[in-house]
Amino acid sequence: MHFKVVFRAAKALQQSGVAVLRFNFRGVGRSEGAHDDGRGEQDDVRAALADVRRRFPPLPVVLGGFSFGASMALRVGCADAGVGALLALGLPLLTITDRAFLESCRVPRLFVQGEHDQFGGAGPIRELVDRLPEPRALVIVPGADHFFGGHLDELQQAVASWAAQRPWAAA
Repeated sequence: MHFKVVFRAAKALQQSGVAVLRFNFRGVGRSEGAHDDGRGEQDDVRAALADVRRRFPPLPVVLGGFSFGASMALRVGCADAGVGALLALGLPLLTITDRAFLESCRVPRLFVQGEHDQFGGAGPIRELVDRLPEPRALVIVPGADHFFGGHLDELQQAVASWAAQRPWAAA
């Protein structure tokens, strides 16, 4: 929740008029529970979505995350008809063995990946995204690694440019 990547993406969304909720998964920071290999964490995402929908019922829902959070957001968001758009920052491709859920997803998606991301850099993410159905967008941040060190401005700008287009409105 406090990673610079998450903070900068949230800032870009807020500047575009999007209400943002950041949270920690179970067992992270002050959150209760223990890591559950992605099963329980998907429930954490669903609980956060339910809270956002309760608090902001008229607003469209944009779901996103960084690294492990990106994979959880995509898994939940692709299956939830109420999600208007998805944002995946630093998607850890090497840890996602079953990608079938991505291949049938038609929710507008933005993928922002560091060129030298150690969990799937420019080549692997481009190969994946090129095979996915529209609407989808990919921004490769030149020179960036998984944590976008020294490239947070570029990451924030990529999210801001995408959000300015309001892709959830077309969903």
